[in-house]
Amino acid sequence: MKVLHIDSSIMGGASVSRQLSQAIVVQLTAKHAGAQVDYLDLAQQPIPHLTAEILMGQDAEQAALGEKIIQQYLDADVVVVGAAMYNFGLSSTLKAWIDRISVAGKTFKYTENGPVGLAGNKKAYIASSRGGVYGADSPADFQEGLLQTVFGFTGVNDVEIIRAEGVNMGAEMKDKALADAMAQIQAI
Repeated sequence: MKVLHIDSSIMGGASVSRQLSQAIVVQLTAKHAGAQVDYLDLAQQPIPHLTAEILMGQDAEQAALGEKIIQQYLDADVVVVGAAMYNFGLSSTLKAWIDRISVAGKTFKYTENGPVGLAGNKKAYIASSRGGVYGADSPADFQEGLLQTVFGFTGVNDVEIIRAEGVNMGAEMKDKALADAMAQIQAI
């Protein structure tokens, strides 16, 4: 089994989403002997944001990087994304990764019946952390919904969200959110 583990929080060791994503990977590797993990830390090694030159293939170095990123995504059996909510959405570095994997003819194609994902047959886990409490269907959530949409658009429909909410609303609330999320991870 190949696991693509992506972290995007800028908070380093204090990051809740990093704690959760790491716990998911530990759980997966404990259950699947020989699992291979490919790790991307988008805060420490950000992927350059999409530009016209990159989109049009005019930057050979970035084109090669884009191909590598797409292949990592396609080769993975499981994708684990650590995603902290920033101002109702994702980190810009995680959005840069999304822009690089969302490529027509590679991870999706357009047909007369609409788009069809080409990266299916994998599981995705979203390790979501939020300072406040938003819930699963919040109109202010442009984090989890965007990730679910991108995964679905590329053909990955088996997406599980492991969420820790209210982590900035006091120690007691943070501890409960982490305990609940860790219990969900143990059930993987």
